Amino acid sequence: MSETIPKDPKIYHIVHLDRLESIISKQYLLSDTDGQQYDLDGTTIGMSKIKERRMYNNFMNYPDLCVGACVPFYFCPRSIMLYIFYENNHPEITYRGGQEPIVHLVADLRKTVTWAESLGKRWVFTDSNAGSSYFNDFAKLNQLNQIDWNALRATSWSAVKEKKQAEFLIEECFPWELIECIGVYSIVQYQQVAQALQSATHRPPVKVMRTWYY
Repeated sequence: MSETIPKDPKIYHIVHLDRLESIISKQYLLSDTDGQQYDLDGTTIGMSKIKERRMYNNFMNYPDLCVGACVPFYFCPRSIMLYIFYENNHPEITYRGGQEPIVHLVADLRKTVTWAESLGKRWVFTDSNAGSSYFNDFAKLNQLNQIDWNALRATSWSAVKEKKQAEFLIEECFPWELIECIGVYSIVQYQQVAQALQSATHRPPVKVMRTWYY
């Protein structure tokens, strides 16, 4: 595994920008399990079969906790899922809006862990896609070397596809106040996100990050 661990690793949650107002109003990102209890406004993205599988995938570290009961983050922008949205033709995805409306919500890994542990919320990270039939999971920061950081940085990822999909997951919910910035495709999305943030008390900076997209 790669030993080149960033000093301050960031984590990235992707969401359709029209769901921001719902997140802001609730002050949290919710897991799929918890989100089912609410009538959330905005577009649902993702693959339904994988979302269903995540409701039954459990962690080795926490056998009573399923993947679907956690809020998921990637360890990098420009994820493989975003590429699927860019291609816009996957037969198992009903969303057909492309990558442009998808925004990156960025947080700091270590600050997130501190917040979770202060409230007794479990967290875990994986070395590959937590929606797959098999993955390894870890629950200690000194195990971050189990992630292939070179795969995460790769822009040509066909040979490291599984490792690039490593995830950080936090039980139940993630606080809006820990979002440090929002990366968007272009000035068009910048303006739309800025509009959504007008009602927020916490307004993370919005940045056009074209290199985070395909």
